[in-house]
Order: sequence, then C-alpha cells, then structure tokens
Amino acid sequence: MTMSDPTTDATVPVRRRTVPELLADPWLTTRVQIALGLIFILAALPKLKDPPSFAHMIYNYRVVPGGLINLFALVMPWLELIAGAMLVLGIWTRPARNVVAILLLVFMGAIAFNLMRENAVDCGCFDVSAANLTWDQRIRDMWLVILRDTGMLLMVAQLWWAERRNVEC
Repeated sequence: MTMSDPTTDATVPVRRRTVPELLADPWLTTRVQIALGLIFILAALPKLKDPPSFAHMIYNYRVVPGGLINLFALVMPWLELIAGAMLVLGIWTRPARNVVAILLLVFMGAIAFNLMRENAVDCGCFDVSAANLTWDQRIRDMWLVILRDTGMLLMVAQLWWAERRNVEC
C-alpha cells in the first residue's frame, strides 16, 4: 500500500501496523480504560443506593461467611466506584486496573462455583432488586455474566498489554 506525498508528488510506502501495535495504540487504550471505568461506576451505583438488597444478593451466593456479608456489601461497591472513577479520570490507572481485574476474577469465581453446584443466583451486578426469573433463566444469565466478565477481563488485558508494550518501546 502506498500513499502520495502532497509536498513532493512522490509515493511513500505506508507500513501496516501489526495487531500488537494496534492493541497498544493510545487511542484504543484510552477508550477501553474509560469504558471499563464507566461500567464499574454504573455497576456500583445501585449497590450503593441499596446496601441491604446487595447484602441479600451476596448471601445468596453462599460463599461469604455470614459475619462478613454486610462488610462486603458496604465495601465492594466503593471499590468498584473508586476504581471505575480512577480509570475514567486517568489517575492511578495501574492500581485501578488491578482492582478491577481482581474483582472480575472474584465475581467469575463466585458465579462459576454456584454454577458447579447448580445454585441459580441473581448476579446482583447492575441491579440489586431480585428478579422473578425461573431457575433455567438464572442459570443462563449466570453463563452470560461469565461471558461478559471474560470480555471485561480482555479489556483489562488490553490495558496491561498497552502499558507493557509502551514501556518497552
């Protein structure tokens, strides 16, 4: 592929960028970072608005000891909100990215654990009001949540890749 140079009327070869270069592009990285931050901010807001309902969602997972459920219900949304805000604002992005990755892995682990034991739970990710879904619908939704969270982990991986690639250059 060539491109003409308007100042000399000569054709200049255009180098195609590789996939690793495209994945490290600052344009992409900024948009991924903001999108991931906004997702986590939007996920935190309903939980902050209604901690008792979120505590009930955590209880339904049956993975957190009873004495820690309220603490989790109060702390987790703030972690999501602060990490999301840091990503959107572009400050302390490395720790924010790491917190988001850890939270995603914890969420996916809790969902997978409940899928293995066929405990159909409402995720509580963006809406803490209990939905009136059937067991089959909740199981399907849990698989979709794992798929969605995998996509968000790929977004975290892109941020990690871009940072690593740009440091090496």
